[in-house]
Amino acid sequence: MPVLLFLIDTSASMNQRSHLGTSYLDIAKGAVETFLKLRSRDPASRGDRYMLVSFEEAPAGIKAGWKESHATFMTELRNLQAVGLTSIGQSLRTAFDLLNLNRLVSGIDNYGQGRNPFFLEPAIIVAITDGSKLTSSSGVQDELHLPLTTPLPGSELTKEPFRWDQRLFSLVLRIPGHTSPDPEPIGGVPLDPSPITPMCEVTGDSQIEMKYGPQSWHSCHKMIYVRPNPKTGVPVGHWPIPESFWPDQNSPTLPPRAAHPQVKFSCVDSEPMVVDKVPFDKYELEPSPLTQYILERKSPHSCWQVFVCNSAKYGELGQPFGYLKASTALNCVNLFVMPYNYPVVLPLLDDLITVHKFKPPAKWRQSFENYLKTVPPYYITALRKALRMMGAPNLLADNMEYGLSYSVVSYLKKLSQQAKIEADRVCASVGKKAALEGGIKLRCRSSALSLAHRKDFTQLLHSIMGDGPALPMEANTKEFAGFQLAALNKALKPQGLRNPYDIPRSHLLDQLSRMRRNLLHASICILKGQDQDQLHSVPIAQMGNYQDFLKHCPSPLREADPDQPKRLHTFGNPFKLDKKAMMVDEADEFVTGTQGKGKRPGESSSPAGGGAPKRRRCMSPLLRLGRAYTPPKTPPRTPDNDDTELGNHINNHLESNRNSDKEPSPAPESELIQQSDLLQLDEVENQENRVQENGQSSDSEFSLGSEGEEEAPCRYPSPCQLKKIRNQESQELNSELRVLITKEIRKPGRRYEKIFYLLKQIQGSLETRLIFLQSIIKEAARFKKRVLIEQLENFLEEIHLRANSMNHLDGL
Repeated sequence: MPVLLFLIDTSASMNQRSHLGTSYLDIAKGAVETFLKLRSRDPASRGDRYMLVSFEEAPAGIKAGWKESHATFMTELRNLQAVGLTSIGQSLRTAFDLLNLNRLVSGIDNYGQGRNPFFLEPAIIVAITDGSKLTSSSGVQDELHLPLTTPLPGSELTKEPFRWDQRLFSLVLRIPGHTSPDPEPIGGVPLDPSPITPMCEVTGDSQIEMKYGPQSWHSCHKMIYVRPNPKTGVPVGHWPIPESFWPDQNSPTLPPRAAHPQVKFSCVDSEPMVVDKVPFDKYELEPSPLTQYILERKSPHSCWQVFVCNSAKYGELGQPFGYLKASTALNCVNLFVMPYNYPVVLPLLDDLITVHKFKPPAKWRQSFENYLKTVPPYYITALRKALRMMGAPNLLADNMEYGLSYSVVSYLKKLSQQAKIEADRVCASVGKKAALEGGIKLRCRSSALSLAHRKDFTQLLHSIMGDGPALPMEANTKEFAGFQLAALNKALKPQGLRNPYDIPRSHLLDQLSRMRRNLLHASICILKGQDQDQLHSVPIAQMGNYQDFLKHCPSPLREADPDQPKRLHTFGNPFKLDKKAMMVDEADEFVTGTQGKGKRPGESSSPAGGGAPKRRRCMSPLLRLGRAYTPPKTPPRTPDNDDTELGNHINNHLESNRNSDKEPSPAPESELIQQSDLLQLDEVENQENRVQENGQSSDSEFSLGSEGEEEAPCRYPSPCQLKKIRNQESQELNSELRVLITKEIRKPGRRYEKIFYLLKQIQGSLETRLIFLQSIIKEAARFKKRVLIEQLENFLEEIHLRANSMNHLDGL
C-alpha cells in the first residue's frame, strides 16, 4: 500500500501573488487536487493512502495521518492558511516520523536480522514550497537542517531520518508576479538550486550520478524494482540482504544502520548458479550507467558477484550473497539474491537432492556444519524455511540461536510497545489545534488618530462597504487580521491590561473617562470594517465544512420532548428524521397523485403469494358509532383562593353588566363565560395588569369585603372594549392551540385523541373554526397522516351538519 504524503509550505511568503492573480498557496492546493484527480484514473491507486502535513509545529502540523479519511484530507487541504514560518527542516522531520511511526510496530525494518526487500512500505513525500529563505524562531538559515532529537522511539537505530523505501520530491514555485514577455522554455522547467534539493538527492531522487571512481558506472545511487506477486498483489521473497556487521551475542545494543544498503560488486566474470528446488529472489535494477555498461558487454551467461562489507565474521569484504546478471533478451539487469555464501551451499544442496536423495551422510553433514559457521545467524530462519520447501525439514535444529543477545531482543520488544503507544497518541492528536503562544496582537488600525478623523474618511468608508474602489494595502483593515508578533523572551507574558501605576497622575481623569466609555459602550465614533452580513459570509470552498463547524459548537441542550424522533443536521431541511428512531407510521399508506405513477391500472398493491390481506387499524374513537367521545382526564388546576374569588367576582360583574346594558351582546352568554382554566387565569392576569396600569392597587380594588369598594367606584370596560378583549384572547388561545396540535401531528403513531380534544377548545365564529380546521388538515397532509385526514374531514362534516341544523331550528 503506497503512502503519498504532501508537505505544503504554509509560511507567510506563500501569500504572494502570481501574474494569474492567485496566491502560491492556492496554486499548491490546485496542484494537489489535480494530482489526485489524475491518480484516481489509475486502477493501481485503489490502495493509495494520502497524508497531509503543513509547516506548523507538531501535532497541529499533521492535518491528515494514518486514520483520517480522504474527505478529511480534502477538507484540511482547503482550510490551509499561510500564516507561519518557513520551518521546512522541522516539518520534514515531522513527516518522516509520521511515516516511520508504524514500522517499529509491524517490525518491517527487521533491525539486526538483515534487510528484507520484500518487506516494504513505499512512501513518497511531495513537498511544495516557494523556495524562500528558511526562517525559524532562531533566525534565518542558509542550509536545510533537520532536528537531531525526535520523540519517535527507535530513531537511533537508523542514521538518517528516512528509510530505504521512502523518497522525497520537491516542487519549488518560481512563478513571477507579472507576465514575462519571453516565451516559456521548451522541454520543461530548468533546474533551480534550492535548500531542499540536497535532501531530495539523498533519498534517491537525484539526476546527478555519484562519481567516486574514474568511470560513472563504478558507483551509482539507484533503486531496485520489487515486483508484487501477480496472484496476491503482495511481494514475496526468501533471502535478506546481509547487515554491514556481524551480530555479537554479548553486545547489549545494535549499531545504527544506514538507510540505504551499500552493495559492492566484483567485475570478475562468474558462472551464474541456480539449483532446482532451491528458492532465490530476482529484482530488476533501475536504469543507470552501470546497467548500461553491463548490457553493452552482451554477455547474458556471465555474472558479477555482489557483497556487503563487514557482513562476515572474518574478512572485510565478506562473502557473496548474490550476483548481477543481464537478462537473456539484454533489455534489463537483474539482481539475484541467493543464500549467503551461495558458491559453497548450493553445491551441497545439489548433492543432497540428486546424489544423497535427502539422506545425507556424515561427511556431508560435517561440510554443512562448517558452512553454517560462516553464515550470519539471522540466515538460519530463511535457510530452515528453504529446506522445508525442498523436503528436508530436519537438517537444522530448532534450538539454534539467531545471533541477537537477550538485552537486544528485550530492547526491540520494548521499542515496539513504546511505538504503539506513540502511534496512538499521535493519531489521537491529529486535528487538534496547538495552544497559541502568547504574542503581541496587531491592531487593525494605528495607534494614532482613528480613521474617522481622516479627511478621506468618506472614501475609505465607501471602499470598506463595497461602494467604491478597493482600499490600498496599507489602509485595508481586513488584511493580515489576527497576526501576532512573537516575543523573543518566552518567559515574558504579554499583558492585556495596562498597569494602573504606569498611568501619569495628569492623565488619570482622561484614562478614567476612556474606561467608563469602554465599559458602557458609549463610544461616539466606532468604525466597523465589516457589516453584519459580511461577518457571516463564508468562502464557497468552506461552505461544506459543516462537521468542522459542529465540532467547535457548544454541546446542545437536551430535547424538550424526549418522545420526538432525533433530527439530523440536514442543511436546512427540518423534516428529515432519523429513520432508525422512527416508529412505523401511516406514511407508507398515504398515496398521492404523483406516487402512483409507476403502477399499472390492473396491478394491486397487495403482496404476491396469496397471503392474508393487510389488517387495517381501527378508526379513532371519535368516529365509532354509538360511542360518545370523552376527553382524557386531566387533574384540575387548583388556583389559590384569591384567584378563585377574583375570577368569580369578574364573571358576576360581567354578567350583571351584560344584563343591564341594552346594547345587543356580540356573542351568547355561555360563549363568554365558558372558558378553560388556563384561559380564565390569563383573563384574570390581564385584568390585573390593566387595573395596575391605571394607577390603582389591585389588592384594594378587587379584594372582596374591603373598604375600598365603597369609597372608590370601579372602572368597568364598555361592551366594545369587551368585544375587542374577547377577540384578542380568542386569537391568542387559537394560536396556542395551533402550536399544540401541530406538535401532536408530528409525533409518530395513531393516537389522535388529544388532537380532537384540543380542536374542541377553538374559540371564535363558525367561519374561524372552519378555517382553523382546514389549516390543520393541510398540516396533516404534509406529514402524510392519511387516517388522521379522514377523521378530520369527518369532524369537519359534523360541524357543517350542526351548523345547518342550528340554522334550520332558528328558521322555525
